Amino acid sequence: MSIDSGSTDYTTDGADEPDWEPEGGDDSGAVIAAVARQIKLWREAAGLKQVEFGTAVGYGENQIYKLEAGKRIPRPEFLDRADEVLGAGGKLSAMKKDVQEARYPKKVRDLAKLEAEAVELGAYGNVVIHGLLQTEEYARALFGLRRPAYEEDEFERLVAARMGRQEVFGLRPAPLLTFVQEEAVLRRPIGGKMVLRRQLEHLLDIAELRHVEIQVMPTEAEEHAGLGGSLQVLKLKDGTTVGHNEVQLISRLISNPKEVQILEMRYGMIRSQALRPRESLAFIEKVLGET
Repeated sequence: MSIDSGSTDYTTDGADEPDWEPEGGDDSGAVIAAVARQIKLWREAAGLKQVEFGTAVGYGENQIYKLEAGKRIPRPEFLDRADEVLGAGGKLSAMKKDVQEARYPKKVRDLAKLEAEAVELGAYGNVVIHGLLQTEEYARALFGLRRPAYEEDEFERLVAARMGRQEVFGLRPAPLLTFVQEEAVLRRPIGGKMVLRRQLEHLLDIAELRHVEIQVMPTEAEEHAGLGGSLQVLKLKDGTTVGHNEVQLISRLISNPKEVQILEMRYGMIRSQALRPRESLAFIEKVLGET
């Protein structure tokens, strides 16, 4: 079965979401509702009106209303400040861990969960550096290009979500992570030359990990099985394999065996047509020297 879900520009890994509100049909809603109730109870116990509480923590009355109604997800610094103002003795601050995952878009949590279950992940990207490989400043520059532009809260949420998914590199036992990036992506100065330089240096550092292989598809390659666009294939611990793909407004998780088989075949061909890992690292170093 194939599942399509809405998304927006500049993602390549399901991190792009339209707003910063709890999503329906998602257990994170219960977490946010519970935190919202606690905030309201502590405020009332302190004898503060919403406007007074908002002034004390640097928020508007409408923002406090939305937080207490579970319509907005509290940021970590808000919980710390609220804990201090309301004299909660660390009880509100302790909820930061519970709220952290709920802050991330559902598609990101779903994808991160799949990645955590993967024994092997392979990804081909032809537009931007893959999200798992991005530096924070590259991700910030990338999300900053989105039109229509994100609100500040949305922007910070998406950056945090993208960085959070990179915990996959520290999983034990370590999954095999392979990436193929187009040469043009390595040369596109998103965020400026210095941001690109640090991104290329980051790729070289990541490639030193024994369970990571990064390959480059040179522009001069005459044979190319990936002209249909970016793709991702994940082999899970239970023996199943799923695919994931995004293009413009569509994010798609692919579990149909026949379609997954096609993606596996294409990715295998892409890897065989790209530069070998050692050649690729030398190529990245060359591009770095030219940047």
